[in-house]
Amino acid sequence: MNGFLSPRRAGLLALAALSGCTMIPDYKRPALPVASAWPQGAAYHAAASGQIGTAASDLGWRDFFVDKRLQALIALAVRENRDLRSAAYAVVQAQGQYRVQHASLFPQIGSTGTALYQAPSSHAGLSFAPGLDAGRSGQPYGDGRVFKFYQAGIGFSSYEIDLFGRIRSLSREAADQVLSQAASERSLLISVISQVATTYVAWLADSEQMKVTVQTLASQKETLRLTQAGFDHGEANQLTLRQVETQVEQAAANLAQYQRQVAQDENELALLVGAPLPANLPAPAPFGQQTILADLPAGLPSDLLDRRPDIQSAEFSLKSANDDIGAARAAFFPRLTLTASDGVSSLQFRNLFSQGATTFGINPQIQIPLLTWGQNEGTLQASKALRDQRLAAYEKAIQTAFHEVSDALTARATYLDQARQLDALVASSADAYRLARMRFDAGVDSYLNTLDAQRTLYGAQQSRISVHEARYQNLITVYRALGGGWAERTVPSGRADTGPVKPG
Repeated sequence: MNGFLSPRRAGLLALAALSGCTMIPDYKRPALPVASAWPQGAAYHAAASGQIGTAASDLGWRDFFVDKRLQALIALAVRENRDLRSAAYAVVQAQGQYRVQHASLFPQIGSTGTALYQAPSSHAGLSFAPGLDAGRSGQPYGDGRVFKFYQAGIGFSSYEIDLFGRIRSLSREAADQVLSQAASERSLLISVISQVATTYVAWLADSEQMKVTVQTLASQKETLRLTQAGFDHGEANQLTLRQVETQVEQAAANLAQYQRQVAQDENELALLVGAPLPANLPAPAPFGQQTILADLPAGLPSDLLDRRPDIQSAEFSLKSANDDIGAARAAFFPRLTLTASDGVSSLQFRNLFSQGATTFGINPQIQIPLLTWGQNEGTLQASKALRDQRLAAYEKAIQTAFHEVSDALTARATYLDQARQLDALVASSADAYRLARMRFDAGVDSYLNTLDAQRTLYGAQQSRISVHEARYQNLITVYRALGGGWAERTVPSGRADTGPVKPG
């Protein structure tokens, strides 16, 4: 039966009592569940002209995001975002729970004072010893007297002496939960900053799309005016007129789309910031000058364990489950509780604080589990299963981070190549449109060639803006995926500490 002590368990009991240790299993960081290096191939070649020497996790967001308007929005989000506020309060709550649990290691000392007034009925049949009756005070009440008793003292009750580390295990569990919650808050901070920056870049890109569309629409409206005049004088046919009209209508529809997207981007920014966008924000930097454009060093996959707060949070959560196993193990062994008091008592209030009124009491109690009908075994089984569950979650967090960084590194190179090609495409398309327009104006070609050239130019301009948007957002993603954004200013080399402060 689980309640009887085997020789081995008795030896562990004596050893634990002498050493004051806990029964928490030794924690060893699990092996890395991903490759030891990033994927290799043509898609991963160096993308930019230079690489900074500072790790992304050490690079402050004010040094990475160089757009003053974006800096102001991020600062406002750090202060006003409601998700961040909620996460901060969750950390405070976890700290409070830790303090409650940690306080169980010490006796809860308090003082008490009591007074008793009791009047027995005439049928109680009470009789007092001569000495007691002579010394007590009272007044008639029916056939008896009013009994008075006064007591005051200081002491503690039901204090568990933590012989086998059960309470210390629970205290460590609560401390690791605080660390996990603090790391989660830091991870959320990185995510919010990244979302603000990404949405801001989308707002700039949609504004650029709207600007190009406005210019294209103005040019097409002027062409329509001239074509309509030529048609009215018999110099242009109806097919050419209708072709120009379709271009104008398409550009007008695109303009409405981009106006809607710009407004929605502003609404999304207001939600992320947590407040209406101020009217006195600095002017935005030109599109593409929101971040530093140099490559961020990726390091090794193992670096993510100490740079990504979400991985840190998962590991602290794993440690807390490991701590809980220690408490579950300690439940198999006896518990020793102690109640003690020191004070004074007297039947007369005037003698309460005299020398002879001193009294004390001590009440040790031991509880030995004999028959728990599998309760302790079930608790230990549940604790071990929770540890294994959190181990899987920790490994999944590492794999997710590896996947995010790998994808971001792939896009970092390919987006730059794609952007360079589209820059060249826009230049050649603009020249082709210029030549086609000259031939149409000279009467050499029909307007169909000019129409195709203009449509190609407009499409190339739209694609270039979209690809540049994706490229700049990818820089933000690389920064976030490598653990950057938790610090406002760059952390000096060798002094980085991305982990939360352990509660005392």
